[in-house]
Amino acid sequence: QVQLVESGGGLVQAGDSLRLSCTASGRTFSAYAMGWFRQAPGKEREFVAGISMSGGYTDYADSEKGRFTISRDNAKNTVYLQMNSLKPEDTGVYYCAFGRWGIGRSRIRDDYDYWGQGTQVTVSS
Repeated sequence: QVQLVESGGGLVQAGDSLRLSCTASGRTFSAYAMGWFRQAPGKEREFVAGISMSGGYTDYADSEKGRFTISRDNAKNTVYLQMNSLKPEDTGVYYCAFGRWGIGRSRIRDDYDYWGQGTQVTVSS
């Protein structure tokens, strides 16, 4: 049974930082790309950041470049999202996801097949 469990969300003020964690089980973690997505109220789930199997390649949505950093520790089966200089528009539920087998990198939601339950991030102005 594949499981992804996110943690680290919370209520912060604009300009603050948060680090999200996502721990996986039930699959060979190092064999899959990973991604973080965000869903704001009333909006579609959107790509935030992605990382390749080894961690050697990362990708970010334009609005996150320079503020967010995705990383992974394959020994701990964990992917992280360091979020700095948070803005109110970063508010939403953050989900981590496994890329489908063979996907090296993608911003497309359908290229991810297992999702965590999400963690709420709220940024006040």
